[in-house]
Amino acid sequence: MFLDKIIGIFSNDIAIDLGTANTIVMVKGKGVVINEPSVVAVQKDGRGGSKILAVGQDAKDMVGKTPGSIIAIRPMKDGVIADFEMTERMIRYFIEKVHNRSAFIRPRVVIGVPYGVTQVERKAIKESAMSAGAREVFLVEEPMAAAIGAGLPVKEPKGSLVVDIGGGTTEIGVVSLGGLVISKSIRLAGDKMDMAIIDYVKRKYNLLIGERVAEDIKVSIGNAILPEERLSMFVNGRDQVSGFLSTIEFTGEDAREALKDVLKDMLEALKDVLEVTPPDLAGDIVENGIALTGGGALLKGIDKYFSDAIRLPVYIADEPLLAVAKGTGRVLEEIDLLQQIAYD
Repeated sequence: MFLDKIIGIFSNDIAIDLGTANTIVMVKGKGVVINEPSVVAVQKDGRGGSKILAVGQDAKDMVGKTPGSIIAIRPMKDGVIADFEMTERMIRYFIEKVHNRSAFIRPRVVIGVPYGVTQVERKAIKESAMSAGAREVFLVEEPMAAAIGAGLPVKEPKGSLVVDIGGGTTEIGVVSLGGLVISKSIRLAGDKMDMAIIDYVKRKYNLLIGERVAEDIKVSIGNAILPEERLSMFVNGRDQVSGFLSTIEFTGEDAREALKDVLKDMLEALKDVLEVTPPDLAGDIVENGIALTGGGALLKGIDKYFSDAIRLPVYIADEPLLAVAKGTGRVLEEIDLLQQIAYD
């Protein structure tokens, strides 16, 4: 106990948005210190062992470009742990990076998790963080963290609605009086958008492209509504008929067509939440609008797409990519909020 107190004095407590696509780490009193892809590059040694070559951006740069002995792993899938060992090693890397590789430091850690993850998944996330060097681990549901990070009045007796579109999951939550009144998590988000673009390019142009190219398309010309200006980019891939390398011009209209089914499913999930929202809270949402957070909020025209469909004001929060991380960071700063909403 005495040793824990001494260690606590020297540690910087940290908040982690452990995302499917990116991991963002905030340190108490310092803000965001790490914002890197959730990717680990591993080299197999032929005897069943492995050595980590890179974590984060360096590892992502290797995706799709590695020789047979090196594999780039995304240990998080659909917002939960798909590879326990690699998640632990990734968290350990980020914790040690924050603390200048000191194994002696054992911080308190707050981690954002998707709404509705099972007890088994919660246990896996906590054990990964503990094994990676955390002293204590608290879990905060992402819709609540996103609402806090978006600056919504979560402690007040009024309804706020947030839609957090991440890499693996889209989290929708109605928040009031420091709690989630209604929430829904669907495993449909940025990754599914990438796959939809891959499938569309394959179906329409007989061209095979990888996830990195699909993500570039989504970020550069992806859109939810028909853009006023003509958008296009040249895309390289392999023709699945001839087998030769080929280049096509991919337009904004193509991108909108590719993404329409994914966006429609997100819209249906949002409608499901609105349909069961209590009338008094619904009135607050009509007045204050719906906040969009997460990387998916940056898709061109997505706020207008939702707003036109549900006839409510929809806006993109400030720094939407950082909303969950900022929310978990604020929970770390405010002990009463931590006690109120976190699972320890």
